[in-house]
Amino acid sequence: MTTMLIAAQKRRQTVIGLGLAGLIMVVWLGLHVYSVFFHPLRSIGLLAAPLLVAALTWLSVGLFIVAHDAMHGSLAPGRPAVNRSVGRLALLLYAGFWMDRLAPKHFDHHRHVGTGHDPDFSEDHPTRFWPWYGQFMRRYFGLREFLLLTALVWSYILLLGAPLANLLLFWAVPSLLSSVQLFLFGTFLPHRHEEAPFADEHRARSNEYGWLASLLTCFHFGYHREHHLSPGTPWWRLPAERQRRQAQLQP
Repeated sequence: MTTMLIAAQKRRQTVIGLGLAGLIMVVWLGLHVYSVFFHPLRSIGLLAAPLLVAALTWLSVGLFIVAHDAMHGSLAPGRPAVNRSVGRLALLLYAGFWMDRLAPKHFDHHRHVGTGHDPDFSEDHPTRFWPWYGQFMRRYFGLREFLLLTALVWSYILLLGAPLANLLLFWAVPSLLSSVQLFLFGTFLPHRHEEAPFADEHRARSNEYGWLASLLTCFHFGYHREHHLSPGTPWWRLPAERQRRQAQLQP
């Protein structure tokens, strides 16, 4: 593969990655502002609330996946400053997380996957969802994140006049649900212990969902073994990466 072709592929990946990242962030922000400040919780507005919560939950998952690609440099290949800037913004929008604090833990996950040194894994509860989830959250949601979110909540209420009910329903609930969704499809199902052994040292499995179900559940992050085998592959190319690897196994 020539240098020019590699450069062209990197440019294409950057354009698509940044375009999708921008779309996710803009749509999330628009729905967030509308739902928290303007959506009426009565009549038709109340009936539409579950759809808004579902959309905000899914888009919140997308914010995290954008930041995740930025950590691996696959959002904008060869442009570390762009990756850092977009990743930091995505994580701040997601839950007030700071990428520079989270990234080292994520790389520890890749280096020590499924062991006691893996911050995403629970040695004590390798098959139990809720105890593992609780341990996972305690490792990532600390005092700094709690204080920042508390300050943001009071700023929304006291300075911006956000209705408390809307704030809880359209910000707190999607944030919590998205953390469960990310953990279920991006950590627990890929890395839990089962009777069948893992295929290799990456200790990761992929789901068998089709393209749409994979997108809706976790932005294709459920194709998790492919991610561990190729961390530089962005989320939107994981289905193609999975197909490519499956084709290689066929006689």
